[in-house]
Amino acid sequence: MSNMWDVIVIGAGPAGTACGKKLVESGFSVKIFDRRQEIGSPKRCGEGLSEGTQELIGKIPDRCIAQKIKGCRVYSPNGKYLEIVLSHGGFILERKVFDKWLAERAVKAGVDIQANSFISNLIENNGYFVGVKGEFLGEKFEEKAKMIVCATGAESPLRKQALNIFSRPHLIDSCLQYEMSGIDIDPELIDIYLGNEIAKRGYCWVFPKGKDRANVGVGIVPGEKTAKFYLENFLDSHPQIKKGSIIEVNAGCVPVGGMEKDMVANGFLVCGEAAHHVNPIHGGGIKEAVVSGQLAADIISECLKKNDVSKKALSKFNGLWWEKRGNKMRKIEKLREVVEKLSDKDLNDLLGLLEPSDVIEFTRGSKLSVFAKVLMRKPHLISLAKHLL
Repeated sequence: MSNMWDVIVIGAGPAGTACGKKLVESGFSVKIFDRRQEIGSPKRCGEGLSEGTQELIGKIPDRCIAQKIKGCRVYSPNGKYLEIVLSHGGFILERKVFDKWLAERAVKAGVDIQANSFISNLIENNGYFVGVKGEFLGEKFEEKAKMIVCATGAESPLRKQALNIFSRPHLIDSCLQYEMSGIDIDPELIDIYLGNEIAKRGYCWVFPKGKDRANVGVGIVPGEKTAKFYLENFLDSHPQIKKGSIIEVNAGCVPVGGMEKDMVANGFLVCGEAAHHVNPIHGGGIKEAVVSGQLAADIISECLKKNDVSKKALSKFNGLWWEKRGNKMRKIEKLREVVEKLSDKDLNDLLGLLEPSDVIEFTRGSKLSVFAKVLMRKPHLISLAKHLL
């Protein structure tokens, strides 16, 4: 016999727990299912987070933080770099600890979470999604709810069942990351390496987790050469890192654009990375996931109070997300579309013309006209510059 919840959330990542926590605080019953045996594991990102994100989620406990960061260095293909000081700094998280902390907070607020639960199908009735079918430790189950939230990440087929959403290969980057120990790094600076030979369309990164430990990874557009090929090449050219030991390996895919316009159906909403709510230029998704989950909770709460979870009522989420974050993300996506067309020579030339403070603004979707003006100094890049105006 199945239980009846106000809301079932599929996925206990930052989007799912943010959504669930806010809903129970509004008085609704929430069940979150997550397919992983342990929430937060395996980690799927470089684990970087800005200091300002605490304004959204509250003070992050020290146990969740591996290393505090003061800035980053952005390397052009010729090895020269631009050093950027972050006004408020940032963190490299222990993502396994951080995600579990988010889940624990949600549980303390009143959310019921169940790990190791694979949701295989959505239950429909009279044109509405009203529940889920799944499996826990070999036993099949069904759970019913007034509302279903999909916060599974970018690889779930459930999005296709409800909204015919599927990930487009050209908008998905392939990522590979080694956590390495016994390396020589500056523990207070993130290093970003750009270049078509270094990482096609993407970049290589070194995110410090201590004085001699870091996440070392690459994100690329899938092609003839694999992420492993690019990462191993990067290590070969950086002996101070290659000399270390690989203590963990993580691989996966990250959406770098294609934010969904329509994210709702009758009794159903998709948010977070599952809706491609990820910064398109650097692939960071934690902050965007939390914002997306919280906005989703606001709209779902309104709809449940009115006893109306129709597509028409829930469609307010589409407009709200695009107003609050989507239009900004689209500007950043345009920036990525320009940057990925630049040659290594262009990158070498342009990095020397930019101010560190401008680069920070670019990644936030601001001051793109400044970047366009820099591009216009090169006649062959004028057409690209117009894409930003």
